[in-house]
Amino acid sequence: MELHEVPFEGERPVDGYGPNFFRVGGKVHEGAIAVLPGGVAAWGGFEDTETVLQAAERMDVVFVGTGAEIAHAPAGFRSALEDAGLGVEVMASPAACRTYNVLLSEGRRIGAVLLPVT
Repeated sequence: MELHEVPFEGERPVDGYGPNFFRVGGKVHEGAIAVLPGGVAAWGGFEDTETVLQAAERMDVVFVGTGAEIAHAPAGFRSALEDAGLGVEVMASPAACRTYNVLLSEGRRIGAVLLPVT
């Protein structure tokens, strides 16, 4: 089998995750994070729509990782993002990381907000 390295064109993939951390582009970030076009930032959870909305014009879809298990995103959070024109896909954080990486490798206009797996 021949393996090929996947180019990510300036953005960084989620390399790994564990109890209360994510590793993005080789750097460890503790707690909840926002992986958005242009960088990684701390994310304040579902009350923090502003972090995502600041990058809304550079994204089409945002993946919402809800931790170890899938859970509903609060209606207010979802509607704030959708009102800004974003598609919102909610899933467990491990699935959100994988999906983010695949679409990032395809050059898609995406972001992810991730609650840690505890």
